[in-house]
Amino acid sequence: MNSLYRNCSTLLLNVVAQLGRTFHFTLQSFINLFSVVFHFREFLLQFYQVFVGAIPLAIVAGLSLGAVVWMHLYHALSRSGTTDALPTFLSAAVFLELAPIGAGLIVAGRTGAGFAAEIGAMKQSEQLDALELIGKSPIRELIVPRIVACIFALPLITILIASIAILSGYISGAILAHTTWLHYQSSCLKELYLSDIIPALLKTPIFGWLIATVSCYKGLQCEGGTIGIGKAATQGIVYSTFLVLIADVYLVALIRLFLTTNH
Repeated sequence: MNSLYRNCSTLLLNVVAQLGRTFHFTLQSFINLFSVVFHFREFLLQFYQVFVGAIPLAIVAGLSLGAVVWMHLYHALSRSGTTDALPTFLSAAVFLELAPIGAGLIVAGRTGAGFAAEIGAMKQSEQLDALELIGKSPIRELIVPRIVACIFALPLITILIASIAILSGYISGAILAHTTWLHYQSSCLKELYLSDIIPALLKTPIFGWLIATVSCYKGLQCEGGTIGIGKAATQGIVYSTFLVLIADVYLVALIRLFLTTNH
């Protein structure tokens, strides 16, 4: 009984300590966000790697989303004779949900692993200790530029995916239903307003902040040599993806509540 009590107490203390370290890191990284102006070169490097590195996946995602959604909706709506509204449904689905969540998952999978592995390797090689030894903060020097890079890159990746998906939908419509560009364009914009698109787009900087923060934190917690680096990279992907999906649910609920209250 005493052994069980000690084990439970140790586990609880470890959980509390981990939560405390997580909160402290998150708070410190958030407080120091504006220090990125003093490390602008590092920010540009990380932004280039996040945005440009994600372009091939964003293009493929946009092409597949537009074509697949069009084909599914065309098959379903043709039974009721309402295919004229298909571009409206496609544009709403892409701009409001598919493009933002697609961009979040792409960056979580690609950048989450990269950040965790990079920071983990720096910790294993004692580069972080060397920075602290010369009076520089690893959070300001390394973490904050990565976080801000993700915050700025996610909206651009989202816009890229959405634009390509809309173009892909038009190509599918032109092949399957001989849709003209004029009809497609007017139908896409018929029921979609900036008041809908902008709140959906504003989700993506939060996705970027979550992805970079949790990935860098997992890198800082890396232990155990090369095995630890691989574990940190895997955890960076898993936790980033999990947080993006959970945050999306709550952010959509908040957006709907806000829009409903103001109408």
